[in-house]
Amino acid sequence: MLVGVPREIKNHECRVGLTPASVRELLAHGHEVLVECDAGGGIGATDEDYAHAGAKIVATAGEVFSQAELIIKVKEPQPAECAQLRPDQVLFTYLHLAPDPEQAHALLASGATCIAYETVSAADGSLPLLAPMSEVAGRMSVQAGAHCLEKAAGGRGVLLSGVPGVEPGKVLILGGGIVGSNAALVASGMGADVTVLDRSPVVLRRLSERFGTRIKTLHASQEALETALAAADLVIGAVLIPGATAPKLITRKLLGRMKPGAVIVDVAIDQGGCCDTSRATTHADPSFIVDGVVHYCVANMPGAVARTSTLALNAATLPFALALADKGWRRALREDPHLRNGLNVCAGKLTRPEVAQALNLAFTAADSLL
Repeated sequence: MLVGVPREIKNHECRVGLTPASVRELLAHGHEVLVECDAGGGIGATDEDYAHAGAKIVATAGEVFSQAELIIKVKEPQPAECAQLRPDQVLFTYLHLAPDPEQAHALLASGATCIAYETVSAADGSLPLLAPMSEVAGRMSVQAGAHCLEKAAGGRGVLLSGVPGVEPGKVLILGGGIVGSNAALVASGMGADVTVLDRSPVVLRRLSERFGTRIKTLHASQEALETALAAADLVIGAVLIPGATAPKLITRKLLGRMKPGAVIVDVAIDQGGCCDTSRATTHADPSFIVDGVVHYCVANMPGAVARTSTLALNAATLPFALALADKGWRRALREDPHLRNGLNVCAGKLTRPEVAQALNLAFTAADSLL
């Protein structure tokens, strides 16, 4: 199969779909790889590195899209990329369609087969291709929040660790999954006063076993949420419903109860955000203030640490990319129900019920298209 890797064009997105090492693996399986010029520049991988691995370097994204059968990216295709997709092509990348009707309609119109990293599942129900970036985003969320708490960034002027004689900052984490637990790891390591809210007793028990008395855990009742928000210096939004729009836990009314200069880092922004006042931002202009509360809502946080993120992501995605290339997408999806869960768009139809519900569009079961 001819596999294509275009250079990412989303604002400040420096990751790349395949590393040179991944290219070597695909070639070892008998496939060909096209890589757009300077696609790996953001992770320190040169065109010479890709050529040495066996890839063919092409000058433009247009050449990749016009020739490749399987397109492997990192972030959702931008409008110019959607316009280049065709019905006999497979796109394998993050999509996050539920809060993005424009992209969804463009992919439906393309006729392409679109498989989303974030809904590929594992036997235990986890999301193995979302996990590595959730780990990165969770850890980054605390350092981003710590910066936003500085007065120069509009924050309260609070040092999360505190100092002798001064109490540490209060960090509230909404959701105890992979993002939340990684945020708790960094925040507690800094010495912050950390509280995690989650609805699942299993999750809360797991966090308690892992962190002991270094953090506090609370069942996410409305009362607990309201009380904790009012006390927090930094809030990390780490809630996730796979494939669906994130629930709006922080209403505009609750925002008004937060401390002036408090910070919300809404990691759920890829799925629409968990705060009423959140809107996606970029690394070029990452934050804004509403009702005195700083909002950090960068939709591609891991792109800031592109090398670490790309290496972690490739380790997770490569086995699935090889399956798609080795078997073709139909057979690969028929034989692997977990990869089949990644199918979001096919032949002009939506194949994830959560996405269809969020966008008020018709749903077609993936099985019927295989």
